[in-house]
Amino acid sequence: MTDTSALPQRLHHTAYCTKDQEATRAFYEGIIGLPLLATWSEQDELFGAVRTYCHTFFGLGDGSALAFFQFADPEDQALFDPELLPSPFRHIALKVTADVQADIESRLTDAGWLPEQTFVLEHGYCRSLYTTDPNGMVLEFTVDHPSADEINADRLADAHQVLERWLGGDHTSNNNYR
Repeated sequence: MTDTSALPQRLHHTAYCTKDQEATRAFYEGIIGLPLLATWSEQDELFGAVRTYCHTFFGLGDGSALAFFQFADPEDQALFDPELLPSPFRHIALKVTADVQADIESRLTDAGWLPEQTFVLEHGYCRSLYTTDPNGMVLEFTVDHPSADEINADRLADAHQVLERWLGGDHTSNNNYR
């Protein structure tokens, strides 16, 4: 068992850049349902220059937040928000209940939100609803399997062994929950 007293308590926030704070607000607050908790209009000396930016925070149930930066100067925006190739393997996953997942899926559908980029994947250990936000960031809304505690205990018991095996070239799947 891991001693958690020396671990960080929870995620405070995770930060991303946006090219359009209003489109980001409309998506996260209006469609997904995360409340806008704070908007900071700031100007600081950062990395050798004065930067003017807007910093928004959208709340999650545990008190953490998703945060977004937009810069007033297009050169700062380009510097701190480089174009990245989209990848489903670069995403943020948020734990939700089955009812919340269904509500989000319904709101995405009602809003006509990128149906070609919204899909469900049954992982076996969880059910995930994926979509893409206005910034191209992939979001995953995850409902744990009813036996998540037992499944997590199984993976904790062999986590180092399976990683060592995988790094050694044995890529046999250990997901027998599908």
